[in-house]
Amino acid sequence: MDLIVHPFYDAATGSWSYVLANPGARACAVVDPVLDYDPATGVAGTAGADRLIEVVRANGYTVEWILETHVHADHLSAARYLKDCFVCAQVAIGRGVVDMQARLLPEFDLHAPADGRQFDRLLDDGERVCVGHTCGRVMATPGHTPACVSYLFDGHVVVGDTLFAPDAGTARCDFPGGDAGALYRSLRRLYELPGDARLLLCHDYPPQGRDRRFWVRVAEQRSDNRMMRSDTTPEEFVAARRSRDATLGRPALIDVAVPANLLGGILPGPVAPAIQAAAKASGVVAASAGS
Repeated sequence: MDLIVHPFYDAATGSWSYVLANPGARACAVVDPVLDYDPATGVAGTAGADRLIEVVRANGYTVEWILETHVHADHLSAARYLKDCFVCAQVAIGRGVVDMQARLLPEFDLHAPADGRQFDRLLDDGERVCVGHTCGRVMATPGHTPACVSYLFDGHVVVGDTLFAPDAGTARCDFPGGDAGALYRSLRRLYELPGDARLLLCHDYPPQGRDRRFWVRVAEQRSDNRMMRSDTTPEEFVAARRSRDATLGRPALIDVAVPANLLGGILPGPVAPAIQAAAKASGVVAASAGS
């Protein structure tokens, strides 16, 4: 297959987003798009998402999917903005989001249906997702959150917040619904993939002297991941993960990001109209629908 990976890094949140493209079919999926947000002013922007749009337009791609790996707590999703731009795209997330909505919508005093209807598709483990004639599959990888999924395409696996670069370890498991034991089992599933498969990361926090990385081979994670090697036992991992999580602070954007992302990137208050206006002004709606 001829999948092309276009990575995009958001320095403010240490996040990677992707355009996964099938150039032969001129089709693509956007994965984990990030919306700019300044917590000091409450102002949201679209500069980062617009970089993805520029690549889509420059290559003549049709956006068929906007895929979320999970409900992010450290950044706002640009899924709704991109949906306004690419009206034929389907916004999708793992079906576990329904459980998260039932648990968290009341905590944030959000009066919205807890049935996932804010997304176009709720994806199940093993379900096929096709970009043009390149078909991948969904792998449920809960642990960081109950709704975490990974996307397998042509030797590439977008792993969300399950794994980071080997020197950074794995995702935390202390959010509501998080489960270190479940994450261990998810990582085992990923480690069963071929050793040369490329794991596309959702975050990278490089130490001084190391360049940013957006992918790591499965074999390297098995041998070098500081929290989860191939010989790590469940008891060792759970103990280490819980110990590490006890030292971590609360994500700065969690009280804004989680409510918005639970609802498919729908933003509260005066922010949403500004983002919708930016989408209309971008001029990509007609171009994407007809390409």
